[in-house]
Amino acid sequence: MDIKQEIIKWAIPIGIILLGVLIGFLVEVVIMRRLARLARRRGKKRWKGVAVLTKVLRRMPIIWFSLAGIDIASKFLQLSKENLDLIGKILLVVAIFSGVVMASRIAVGLIRLQAEKTSMPSVSLFANLTKVLVFVLGGLIILQTLGISITPILTALGVGGLAVALALQDTLSNFFAGLYIIGTRLVVPGDYVQLDSGQEGYVTDVSWRNTTIRAMQNNMIIIPNGKLSSSILTNFNQPVQELGVRLQVGVHYDSDLEMVERVTKEVAQEVMQTVPGGIPDSEPLVRFHTFGDSSINFTVIMKAGEFMDQFLVKHEFVKRLHRRYKKEGIEIPFPIRTLYMHKDKGAA
Repeated sequence: MDIKQEIIKWAIPIGIILLGVLIGFLVEVVIMRRLARLARRRGKKRWKGVAVLTKVLRRMPIIWFSLAGIDIASKFLQLSKENLDLIGKILLVVAIFSGVVMASRIAVGLIRLQAEKTSMPSVSLFANLTKVLVFVLGGLIILQTLGISITPILTALGVGGLAVALALQDTLSNFFAGLYIIGTRLVVPGDYVQLDSGQEGYVTDVSWRNTTIRAMQNNMIIIPNGKLSSSILTNFNQPVQELGVRLQVGVHYDSDLEMVERVTKEVAQEVMQTVPGGIPDSEPLVRFHTFGDSSINFTVIMKAGEFMDQFLVKHEFVKRLHRRYKKEGIEIPFPIRTLYMHKDKGAA
């Protein structure tokens, strides 16, 4: 065989493979454009399904058409039956693996869509668990396709699983604690929580091992799921997100308490209606409760939309109440203590 025939022998299969890659690339581009056009037809509201389909089909047409090209190209080469069978098995394994990847992408995408619709507490734990199950099932299918019996493997997994469970008690306890947290909806991402140990912040995720909390300083607090499930925890977003804002105020004993109550309520209502985070339709409360050493003390109760809103509400209320009290002549006394000195008659 001369050089020209050798070149022709390899040029046709290589050309077919490159053609398959090119066709796959063009098909993927067309699909992505159609999905983008479909998203625009949905208007300004973003269609979540487009994102799922885009992730599911990413690189898949290129892989499939490339496999088809390799399969067709192998027919043009004068290969032995054993080599053709080997190439066929390799192509079949790659095709099955691509299907497994697609299945995992579809499952994870559906989980994320369902999480957005139903406020599912955690996405990453379910997503990772689903990926593991899909890939394990896909691996067993590949082995069965190659003619490898999976019965001994399943038996070994059963025996080995017991040994692994004993060796990874802490990891498994955190895993099942994470499932318990998600199942009982103790916390969901976005909740502001405070633990009995003092850590507090916004829950960002519940993974298979840890729960991640973002503190107010933007630091990340990593808490093992087992410790979180056994802790005394305050969730400021459940059962409702709104929370009461309480402030302690004291006025002079000579103050007109009816006037104090009226003025304080007016300021509180103004804060509720004008300050971001206040609840405009809520009714502030003023409750006198103590005759203090130097003042009559009372509590002002307002409402804020969520935990972080209370700080701005308090900030604006204190400033506006102080300014209004000055205008109305209501005195907030300094701490005062009166001493009475008894004079001894027998003293000089």
